[in-house]
Amino acid sequence: MATKKKEEKEKTRYSDEELAEFKELILQKLEKARKDYEILRAAITHSESNDTEDTSPTFKVLEEGASTLSKEESGKLALRQQKFIKHLEAALIRIENKSYGICRETGKLIPKERLMAVPHATLSIEAKESQSR
Repeated sequence: MATKKKEEKEKTRYSDEELAEFKELILQKLEKARKDYEILRAAITHSESNDTEDTSPTFKVLEEGASTLSKEESGKLALRQQKFIKHLEAALIRIENKSYGICRETGKLIPKERLMAVPHATLSIEAKESQSR
């Protein structure tokens, strides 16, 4: 009975080796997310390289409309990417604190499969489902 209780206690957090594995995954995702963010930011701030000065006025209005829409979409995507980066950075802090992978609602360990798919998750599937009800 004493060994069973000890096993349960050990499962309240991931081992240092597992945390290192998650850290590597998060660092890779963070690097890609930052590159994607820079691409989106460049798309928003980049001035028109294909100028429409020499085309008809009607075509120019259409071009400007498409450009505005595309900048709005890029802006929204950039904001989402920035939020994703912040979530990944927070996950790295939780790894350092050794609190990574623990559901903030139930206090139970979030399954490894879920963390591999969503490395910044702070809720187990059960907690997430009960939240949406």
